[in-house]
Amino acid sequence: MAPALTGCGTGAGGSKKITLVAAEYGDGKPANSSKRYWDSVARTFEGDHKGVKVSVEVYSWTEVDKKVADMVAAGNAPDIAQIGAYADFAAAGKLYSADQLLSVPTQADFIDSIAAAGEVHRMQYGLPFVSSTRLLFYNKTLFEKAGVLRAPQSWDELQAAASKLKDAGVKMPFGLPLGPEEAPAESLLWMLGAGGGYTDKNDDYVINSHENVQAFTWLRDELVGKKLTGSDPARTNRQDVFDAFCKGQVGMLNGHPSLMQQAEAGGIKYGMAPLPGISGKAKSTMGVADWLMAFKQNGHRKEIGQFLDFVYGTQTVLDFTTQYGLLPVTQSASDQMQKDGQNKKLLPFLEPLQNAVFYPANKTSWAKVSKTIKEKIGQAVQPGGDPMGVLSEIQTQAQSVESPH
Repeated sequence: MAPALTGCGTGAGGSKKITLVAAEYGDGKPANSSKRYWDSVARTFEGDHKGVKVSVEVYSWTEVDKKVADMVAAGNAPDIAQIGAYADFAAAGKLYSADQLLSVPTQADFIDSIAAAGEVHRMQYGLPFVSSTRLLFYNKTLFEKAGVLRAPQSWDELQAAASKLKDAGVKMPFGLPLGPEEAPAESLLWMLGAGGGYTDKNDDYVINSHENVQAFTWLRDELVGKKLTGSDPARTNRQDVFDAFCKGQVGMLNGHPSLMQQAEAGGIKYGMAPLPGISGKAKSTMGVADWLMAFKQNGHRKEIGQFLDFVYGTQTVLDFTTQYGLLPVTQSASDQMQKDGQNKKLLPFLEPLQNAVFYPANKTSWAKVSKTIKEKIGQAVQPGGDPMGVLSEIQTQAQSVESPH
């Protein structure tokens, strides 16, 4: 997607210009572009703050992270970036901390679980922008055909339901995308279901923990080994599974809010339920957040702070999340969404957010670890695969990039 650029000018009378580089959440149509949202926010803000101009650039997700990294490397950092990761910039001392920018009420309004995911050494540098959680989606028509009476609450029930779906001729009883697009997310969901995760309470990697090995051994033996995934998980991407679900070919899968719109467009009757865990409902789900961060380079701390306080206003947050089917990161917007009739469909995703577990995005090593997971984790669930061996290999690599050189 070609970048959409706008220069708002420096204005008369010595007004200050701050620059924002943001990611595109739209589907390529101008009416749905994030550019429209940010331009509207910038214009409203400028009306209230006569001495500040806001220049906005929006890029597709495939290029925005690299664009910002290149700008920073060239000594031309934007004042604000809205991208996927902040830890490298924070570790390099390039970012303002939240308490240097935001008013106390704005800081206090962040949902705790998400704010904590923005911390490096207990100092918040990543300002959450939007979030989402995951639920189990299932095809009601296929469940009825297979004689499955309700959504599974445990892994045993999930396996039993998948077996019935297979017997009823369903092409993909459970969609398991452990291919490169979504492997770190899908893996974390299963780890959490077994009581595991990527890191422990001390924020150390524990990728080859007993719980995680148990999760992948179960997947290998009970789903993949019994041919209940309909495809090789290591070669299956999330969008492939979403597309197949929307054609009525998938019985169950783990999904995020945008799958609702896609399924409805495909005429699929679907249900949603909490994620099953090893012996009952999983205690937590995965949360995903995208981040805002503010660079020190141009010294515009006061103006950036004013703009971000405005961005985190309740209605400004809801305008964005409502448009794209995402979850708000502030308590005030969450409360408003719960009162608001038009966002009822998102409420099942909102509730688990308080206890959601996020990627260890505060670690500068996470980008490399995530890449390794994408390349290797699918091997753990292959027939004859070695979950302990694969997870231990990823753990060893994680520790090597984590330790200072």
